[in-house]
Amino acid sequence: MNLILQGLPGTPIALAVEHVAKLVESKRWIQLDGNAYRCEDVQYSDALKAQVDAECLAAGIDYAFTAPGRKLSDFKLVAMDMDSTVITIECIDEIADMQGLKPQVAEITEAAMRGEIEFRESLTRRVALLKGLDAGALQKVYDERLKLSPGAERMLETVKAAGLKTLLVSGGFTFFTDRMKTRLGLDYTHSNVLEIADGKLTGRVVGGIVDADEKKATVERVCAELGCTPKQAIVMGDGANDLKMMGISGLSVAFRAKPVVRAQADVALNFVGLDGILSLFE
Repeated sequence: MNLILQGLPGTPIALAVEHVAKLVESKRWIQLDGNAYRCEDVQYSDALKAQVDAECLAAGIDYAFTAPGRKLSDFKLVAMDMDSTVITIECIDEIADMQGLKPQVAEITEAAMRGEIEFRESLTRRVALLKGLDAGALQKVYDERLKLSPGAERMLETVKAAGLKTLLVSGGFTFFTDRMKTRLGLDYTHSNVLEIADGKLTGRVVGGIVDADEKKATVERVCAELGCTPKQAIVMGDGANDLKMMGISGLSVAFRAKPVVRAQADVALNFVGLDGILSLFE
């Protein structure tokens, strides 16, 4: 196996890399583009991974055990969650802030992302709290609060150049995913539709809810359309409702994610941006 170690640009990590390289008894480690290193010929074990995890967390660097020779072009699709993954905010929390209800909604959001509340129930409860809000609040959130996560644009440019298709599949809302599709040149999006009547949110979602099962089914549908299997998909997310779609992928990536998600993902990026996945390929 290879072990990829990387830190934020400008962060001195060479000494930490050398320490971890010796820990894993790497025969050779080389610097890649940017602030990333590859330790080669590493003998993987769960016990070793636990040691590396502790050392890297303490040093503020990300790591990933990877198969030698794996290329980005081995994959056909990148599927991404939106809120707190491709973008830095939870849109529903920011919409709720327009009603003075952010603490109540954010508490439910956090519990759902940790897997403590079933997503379908949590979304229904949160959307109900938005009843009566002027629909113009959605545009205000988009204009004033929505920001892309670090590395998002570089990651997307690179995966598209390698021939991969892109899917944004979200438990959030079409108002935002539609705009992200245009802004980022994405191939597919799928999310929930907020019901609006007379310019006000009704507190309901139109049609089915995009929960964990629907996210997984969406990845399967898009892969079938592309003529590939989910094992040829890279799937990225941060919350418990992303675990099912991550579980069928060829490479699952937890991005600044909840502990339950980090524990089950192939790769966890806790410090670097979304473009950190690019260092995982040769």
